[in-house]
Amino acid sequence: MDIYVIPRSFTVLYIYDNIVLLVLGTKEGVKMQENTKKILFSGVQPSGTLTLGNYIGAIRNFNLLQDEYNCIFCVVDMHAITVRQEPSLLRRRRLELAALYIASGLDPEKNLIYCQSQVSGHAELNWVLCCFTYMGELNRMTQFKDKVAKHPDNINAGLYTYPVLMAADILLFGTDLVPVGSDQKQHLEIARDIATRFNGIYGDVFTIPDGYFGKAGTRVMSLSDPLRKMSKSDTEDSFIAMLDEPDVIRRKMKRAVTDSETEIRFDREQKPGVSNLLEIISALDNVSIEQLEQEFAGKGYGDLKNRAADVVIAALEPIQHEHKKLMADKAYLQTMLDKNAETASKLSYRILNKVYRKIGFR
Repeated sequence: MDIYVIPRSFTVLYIYDNIVLLVLGTKEGVKMQENTKKILFSGVQPSGTLTLGNYIGAIRNFNLLQDEYNCIFCVVDMHAITVRQEPSLLRRRRLELAALYIASGLDPEKNLIYCQSQVSGHAELNWVLCCFTYMGELNRMTQFKDKVAKHPDNINAGLYTYPVLMAADILLFGTDLVPVGSDQKQHLEIARDIATRFNGIYGDVFTIPDGYFGKAGTRVMSLSDPLRKMSKSDTEDSFIAMLDEPDVIRRKMKRAVTDSETEIRFDREQKPGVSNLLEIISALDNVSIEQLEQEFAGKGYGDLKNRAADVVIAALEPIQHEHKKLMADKAYLQTMLDKNAETASKLSYRILNKVYRKIGFR
C-alpha cells in the first residue's frame, strides 16, 4: 500500500482484510495506526420510544462497549415499514432514537450512528442474500408467526423476508459480534447459515458473526404480566418508556402486578412480579438482591414500588434532559446522521463489491 504525504490535517478510516487502519494526517506528514478491534453491530427500529427494558438490557451496556469495539448502531427504519408508518412520525422517530443513543452516553464521533435507509448497500445485499436463503428457513422463523398473529390484515412479503434484511445488515460490514437477546437468537442463526452457505460456494467472503451476550444481566419483564418480556408493543401500563415523565413512571409502578402475599423476596417462579421489581432496583442502583431482601424485610409492596419508581426516575432524568436539548437542534442530529451514513456507505462498499464480483456482477 502506498502512503502519500499530504500537507494538511485529515483523518481517513480504511478497512483492509478486516483490519481497520486509521490514517492520521498532520502537517509533518502521515502516520498509520492499526486498529484491530472487533466490529460490533446493533440495529433498533424507530417504531416508538425505547423502554426501560431496552435501556437496562442493551443501551446502558453499549457505553461499556464503545471503547472495546468498533461499534455500529443502526436506526433500522427499513425494517420498521413492515408495519404501516405515518411518514412524518417515522422521520421524527428516527431523530428521537438517534438522540436517545447520544443522550445515553454514546459518542457519535466514536461510534457510527446512522439510518439504514440512507445506505443503499443494505437493500442491495438483501436481494443477493434472498437468492441464497431457503423458504424452509424462513418458514421456521417464530417471530414471523407472532407478527402475523398481531397484524393479520398486513401479512406482507417484507415481514416474511425480514430475517434476510437483518442478515444483510450484519454481514454488510464484516461484523464480528451482534448483541442479541433470547428472542433474536434465531435471526442471528439464519444470518450465520446464509453467510456459511455463500462462503461455501464462493470462498471466504463474509465474516461469520457471533452473538454478544455480555455479562449475565437483567431481563426486564412486563409490569402487567411479569411472565413476559417488557415490550413497547404491549398496553401502555405494561412498560416504562425511556421518555416517560416522573409522574407517569410512578403511576405505572403503582399498578405493577405483584401477588397476594406480603413477603418481599426474590423468587422468579412463585413471585415473578416482585422479583421483576427487585431486579430493576438492583440493576439501576447497583445493589445486590440479597441486600434488597434485607432492606425490605417487614415492609410492604407499596414501599417496593416507591423505591423502584425512585431509582427509575433518577436513572432516566439526566437522559431525558439531554435528549430534550438534542431534539431542540434537529439540524445537528440530521447532519450527524447524514455524515455517518456517508461513512457507512463507504465502509459497506468493501463487502458489497466483493459479493458482486463473486456472483458475476460488474
